[in-house]
Amino acid sequence: MISDTAAPLARRSAAESYLRVLHALMLRDMRTRFGGSHLGYAVVVLWPVVHTFMLVGIYVFRKVPAPIGDSRALFFATGAVPCLIFQYVSREVMKAVMMNRPLTYYPQVKVFDVVLARIIVEIVTGFLGLLVVCAILVAFGIDPRPADAIIAVGGYCAAILLGIGIGTINVGIISFFPAWIMGYQLFSIAMYILSGVMFLPQYLPPEIYHVLKYNPATQIIEWVRLGYYPNLGAQVDYYYVILFALFSLTIGLLLERFVVRQRT
Repeated sequence: MISDTAAPLARRSAAESYLRVLHALMLRDMRTRFGGSHLGYAVVVLWPVVHTFMLVGIYVFRKVPAPIGDSRALFFATGAVPCLIFQYVSREVMKAVMMNRPLTYYPQVKVFDVVLARIIVEIVTGFLGLLVVCAILVAFGIDPRPADAIIAVGGYCAAILLGIGIGTINVGIISFFPAWIMGYQLFSIAMYILSGVMFLPQYLPPEIYHVLKYNPATQIIEWVRLGYYPNLGAQVDYYYVILFALFSLTIGLLLERFVVRQRT
């Protein structure tokens, strides 16, 4: 009788201990980036927001017309926000192990725990950043509510999932090729330019548009914009985007299991 009750208690104790470790890793991550304070974490949240509105401000100041809709700010924001969510999540997850490597010397902390803590922090950060962007748009008299909230939210979630998948692959790559951090920065810039943040890809020649559709970030931006502009006219391959993200996550987890753990 004692053994029957001891096993569930042991499992519960192990789960509580793991959650405490994960919580501690998340708090450390939030406090040590940008100055080691809660105010520093606010900078982490506002950084992509500033990035977004710098782009929006440039195009509004130059009076560049929006290819669709009446609001230039809303059009460029609906392209920049999902792309930046994907890029920031994938980049910060990539740096998680490198920045927190000394913590893995403790027996309670595994490499996967460090990565998982960073993923949760980045999801929260992306959500808070999206709220700030919406609040700023409202302050300027722009209605940020999508015409179809389910489609728009699904696009944002797909951006997070893709960022996690690519980020975990990056963790495996930098474990034996640390210079990939700089290489991925350059790759991200090229992807940002070509993903359709500042234009509508379907207006390009069909041959070029067909090639761009292989980029899941392009389809995620179209996915989000369909939530705001139902008459956009873009065709999103939802299965391709989700399967690409899940396949990336699977490869990343396998690399973490068989490569990163062995090299850490």
